[in-house]
Amino acid sequence: MHAAAQGTAATYPSKPIRMILAFTPGGPADATARPIAQGLTERLGHQVIVDHRPGAGGNLAAEILAKSPPDGYTIMLTTPGVVAVSPTLYGKVPFDPIRDFSGVSNAVTTANIMIVHPSLPVHTVKDLIALARARPGQLSYATAGNGSASHLGTEVFKAMAKVDIVHVPYKGAAPGVTDLMGGHVQMMIIGMAVGLPAVRGGKVRALGVSSLTRSPAAPDIPTLNESGLPGFEVVNWMGYIIPAKTPRDIVNKLSAEIRAVLQVSETRERLMKQGLEPAGNTPEEFDAFIRSEIVKWSKVVKQAGLKPD
Repeated sequence: MHAAAQGTAATYPSKPIRMILAFTPGGPADATARPIAQGLTERLGHQVIVDHRPGAGGNLAAEILAKSPPDGYTIMLTTPGVVAVSPTLYGKVPFDPIRDFSGVSNAVTTANIMIVHPSLPVHTVKDLIALARARPGQLSYATAGNGSASHLGTEVFKAMAKVDIVHVPYKGAAPGVTDLMGGHVQMMIIGMAVGLPAVRGGKVRALGVSSLTRSPAAPDIPTLNESGLPGFEVVNWMGYIIPAKTPRDIVNKLSAEIRAVLQVSETRERLMKQGLEPAGNTPEEFDAFIRSEIVKWSKVVKQAGLKPD
């Protein structure tokens, strides 16, 4: 078996690779996947095709991956919402994140940014908290879907700030931001890659970022941690997983190639401009990290009493 696997890896890849995303185009996952797919295409000599499969909080995309042949030609860019949150949030999902998937490499980490519609009479996090307390259940917040980082980040905010704001889930970050810009919802906590361009375009107002320290991509925006919510930290990550029975040397080769792409200065610049910090680790390290994230986020979901909307 090992010799056969070695032979497979020696000729891999010999055709295009499909990179599944659980979200719509235009979101943080898309901003992460595009430069990495381009870099992998150049390095591997075969096209890496980004395939958007939004829906069911990422469960649809994960089910497609779980049922794909373990041959290295289908990979997925995942978030904690898909592998670490959905199994607890939904109770029953068509995949097991430990049994069905193997980690390849983490790709990026990113702070989220709290944005509001310009018509909302708030300019700071404290202003928003005061307004939300004065109007319980009257403000609404968009997310990239149930169990997404934007959903969990806002639930943590609601709990720490002791406010009641109504959840409006979308099939991805981009449609949520579009509705926020249109004034259909009032606020959103979303990845920097989507939130910052909207802020820079004057379409929304930024109140804070979700990391403990200010983001190098937007050093003028204060953190929620320094804006009246000490200790607030909800940092997202995105990384690559593959069907569990994929030969290890193919997994190792893919991991090494992804990490090499993440070291290319042009790729790093493209990612960092959007508030995405290049990461990269070994399959073993990423597997261990995913296991720790499952433990962490299942506790958050249970303690907050979250249910799919």
